[in-house]
Amino acid sequence: MSSETQQPGTPPNFWGDMPEKEYYASQGVTNTQSYFETPNGKLFTQGFLPLDKKVKATVYMTHGYGSDTGWLFQKICISFANWGYAVFAADLLGHGRSDGIRCYMGSNSIAQDNIRYMWGSSHGDLDKIAATSLSFFKHERLSEPYKGLPAFLFGESMGGLATMLMYFQSEPNMWTGLIFSAPLFVIPEPMKPSKVHLFMYGLLFGLADTWAAMPDNKMVGKAIKDPEKLKIIASNPRRYTGKPRVGTMREIARMCQYIQDNFSKVTAPFLTVHGTADGVACPTSSQLLFEKASSEDKSLKMYEGMYHSLIQGEPDANANLVVKDMRGWIDERVERYGSKKSDD
Repeated sequence: MSSETQQPGTPPNFWGDMPEKEYYASQGVTNTQSYFETPNGKLFTQGFLPLDKKVKATVYMTHGYGSDTGWLFQKICISFANWGYAVFAADLLGHGRSDGIRCYMGSNSIAQDNIRYMWGSSHGDLDKIAATSLSFFKHERLSEPYKGLPAFLFGESMGGLATMLMYFQSEPNMWTGLIFSAPLFVIPEPMKPSKVHLFMYGLLFGLADTWAAMPDNKMVGKAIKDPEKLKIIASNPRRYTGKPRVGTMREIARMCQYIQDNFSKVTAPFLTVHGTADGVACPTSSQLLFEKASSEDKSLKMYEGMYHSLIQGEPDANANLVVKDMRGWIDERVERYGSKKSDD
């Protein structure tokens, strides 16, 4: 189950002690929060709607590893809502306020049997985790207010990996387009899990799969450029701060390879953006997607010298440039494809 620890004196939200309803109103949006029941566990979900604009399309957002839909990630959601989009987001299983072992995404079948025995249910396997979020997204996508509108999937970092899996699991024409922010499709060499470690832990017949025993290689420091924003991100009480779990790193490496092998199956319009100094997800993640995807409408933006967290972790001038590019891309696609209703 989810857990969070609030340090004494720490404000409940990154903006301070202002009541949530008041803060969201000051940002020009309404916010709803609820739990979505699935066969794999409960998902914590959020919705962001523009206060004074007609909804022209919907966007379904997935956060990165160790993060959640609250704290700074929701600033991305609020930006899109301010442009006239209905935004829906869910904490991935094992993250934030959703069910599951914290940041566990293992897929080893022997491990699953052992973990179910010890924990009751593991909620592992990234393909299943993606399918669980997708079940919520499709529930909203096909609901009466939104079923006739253009619909976009958005994924940041490892959330980009999960988003691509959701796209592959979806019916044709379900999604008008895809947006990726520094997606994790190719792991940088210094971040790759040691094959020796994985082999040795594998000899334990899966019992080590949930162990938080893999080197973390200081991921946060490689992701956030702005030191003040790093402090804010580090104060998130729901952020996972333990070492990566054995099964998680094995599964991420496995699914990255799977996505690389299937780039050509991407046919939807997409935008992918990446910083050239990204030390967490190789910039080649976006470059290879752009080169190998079969989409006729595809866009790639590379930002010189920017780190991994393009919107949450860069100085404002840099982050605003990325957000501006995203707005230009999605507004143009809504205008271009808005009259074409998806085949539901």
